[in-house]
Amino acid sequence: MPPPPELPYGTNLVGLPTELIACVAFNDRPSELHISGVREMNAPLFEMLSVAENIEDASEAFLKYMVAVFGQDVLQKSDDMPCRGFRRPFRLSFLRLLMGWGYDSSSPEAAVLKGWIESRFGLLPGYHGTPIENFSDASFLAYVEERMASSFHTNSIFSQLDLLYEYAQWTLANLVSPEERHIRLYRGVDGFREHHVVSRFDKHHFILRLNSLSSFTSDRWVADCFGHTILTVDVPLAKVLFSNTLLTFFPLRSEREFWVIGGDYRVSVERD
Repeated sequence: MPPPPELPYGTNLVGLPTELIACVAFNDRPSELHISGVREMNAPLFEMLSVAENIEDASEAFLKYMVAVFGQDVLQKSDDMPCRGFRRPFRLSFLRLLMGWGYDSSSPEAAVLKGWIESRFGLLPGYHGTPIENFSDASFLAYVEERMASSFHTNSIFSQLDLLYEYAQWTLANLVSPEERHIRLYRGVDGFREHHVVSRFDKHHFILRLNSLSSFTSDRWVADCFGHTILTVDVPLAKVLFSNTLLTFFPLRSEREFWVIGGDYRVSVERD
């Protein structure tokens, strides 16, 4: 079994070495992660969240804050829809990126999300359309081109994603799983093309290097719909970028999807 490709780790904004964030030891005994300065610079949002009694209240507070700070209606279906003869100015929303990821995890929108992971957590993708093994791969160059597309870097999109992550961390810690540090998630796959086998203990227990960002679900039945091999992982809450169960206005919620930040994970593998 060849070793997984070694892409260098980058710097990050969460105050721990990237090598530590990416390793199995961190996932086994995680600590909280926070993006530098985000909560301090957005104190009004967290003041509103502090009085939220449930996800509905928290979602309403988050929506109002994003509309106020980024000057957009994140629920609008088309940001540039003509209105009474005038064209509404284009204001990119984090929702567009999440929706693009939902349709294709190697889309240009997905590249921007992976670029945010790279910037904030120092983890480079190992897969974007095809496996990435080094910086000269065509797939890496395509990822960089899509990640840097100017149309996706308007309206402080990385700042929007910073707030989305910190909102998810707050709701998980205060409303969803206040006594837990992990959540059990599932992913259906047909092969490991997006992930790399680091080590294999037996035919059911592996250490996998997950892509820098991956989709999982909290519903085992949903995972069955996406592949004949089911990966079961206890994911640290600190490495959950977002879940579609955390915003009541999120348009795609039926699959109970979680966006998981990558690294090396202990994985149970079950095949049909």
